[in-house]
Amino acid sequence: MRQISPMNRIFTLYRNAFGGLSREAWFLAAVMFINRSGAMVVPFLSVYLTEALGFSLKQVGLLLSLFGVGSMCGTFLGGWLTDKVGHFKVQFFSLILGGSWFFVMLTLERFELFAGGIFLLSLLTECLRPANASSVSSYARPENVTRAFSLNRMAINLGFSIGPALGGVLATVSYQWLFMADGITCLSAGVLFFFYFRHKQGHAPSQETMPGTAAPAPATRSPYRDGLFLLFTVLCCCYAVAFFQFFSTMPLYWRQEYRLSELQIGALLAFNGLMVFLLEMIIVYLIGDKHALWKMIVIGLLLLALAFVLLNVAQGFPVLALSVLLMSLSEILAMPFMSTLTVQRSGPHNRGAYMGLYSLSYSAAHIIGPFVGTTTIVNYGFDTLWWGSSVLCVVAAVGFYLVVRKL
Repeated sequence: MRQISPMNRIFTLYRNAFGGLSREAWFLAAVMFINRSGAMVVPFLSVYLTEALGFSLKQVGLLLSLFGVGSMCGTFLGGWLTDKVGHFKVQFFSLILGGSWFFVMLTLERFELFAGGIFLLSLLTECLRPANASSVSSYARPENVTRAFSLNRMAINLGFSIGPALGGVLATVSYQWLFMADGITCLSAGVLFFFYFRHKQGHAPSQETMPGTAAPAPATRSPYRDGLFLLFTVLCCCYAVAFFQFFSTMPLYWRQEYRLSELQIGALLAFNGLMVFLLEMIIVYLIGDKHALWKMIVIGLLLLALAFVLLNVAQGFPVLALSVLLMSLSEILAMPFMSTLTVQRSGPHNRGAYMGLYSLSYSAAHIIGPFVGTTTIVNYGFDTLWWGSSVLCVVAAVGFYLVVRKL
């Protein structure tokens, strides 16, 4: 009997993992890949604000939190508009207007002007999130919604593996190139999105559930009156507060404690995106429909806690890389299944509102995380921040175990 080579087995595994997804799901992923390939400003924002504009850590914390306020307003507005005018219009205008505003940000150097600019930038770009999530669930075939979300996240993370790496190169020349590249990719993604999706129709929503998930909510229920789902979003916010330290305070830690260059910081950020790109679809395909969602989410939280603990108990660049790997695995196990649960909890007429509230939890974390992180660093140091983040992850893991199972 002919033996199948390991490479053929890997190829077959990837082919099966990606098989059965709709053409629209693939094009939507392509749009997000182009968009996120220019994701250079936010990963380097804390370094840019301290070194290029000369702001203090306290000012940086306020600006990053203001970015979170804009993100919260944007996701709320995006979810509301998605139910009112549809996910196509919201995504298109978010990409075009947000991409244009990056060029305006080039001219803002005073603290007050930059504060207003970063709020509006976040508002415009984050309208995309709930509309995009609603779009993924609409264009996915009912039987593979989770894999469609994973494909979209895979594209985002592939783009994010390119963006920060290229951003590290551009930052050595001028930080202004980061804003220009981010703006160009947003506009390009918006143009591609418009020409492909302007006449497309979505698939009918599925009312099936996976093991350990909630039964679908009534189509007219407001997510703000869904008590268990509100608790779920609070826990998602706790997870995001810890996870988003990776984008806000972690680059500062690498810079100040390890004296890493922009290229090295970009490489570590890109490593996260590359790992998610390579592993998420395979992991979701192999175990996604075999285990209750709460198990996947809880394991993801515990891996994130371990990543933070590792930073305090060991030293060296390999430790940083291992910590990023653990964070990547946490992201893979937690985030796709959180999105799936949100889709299955909603109905076709309130999906935008549910996705908006779910996205709102991440936007709130953009406010809380940077402020708490920078304040903790100033008063108590990085070690305390990492211990506190690990404790938060463990507490949130217990909460997910209790709430998701009751859902």
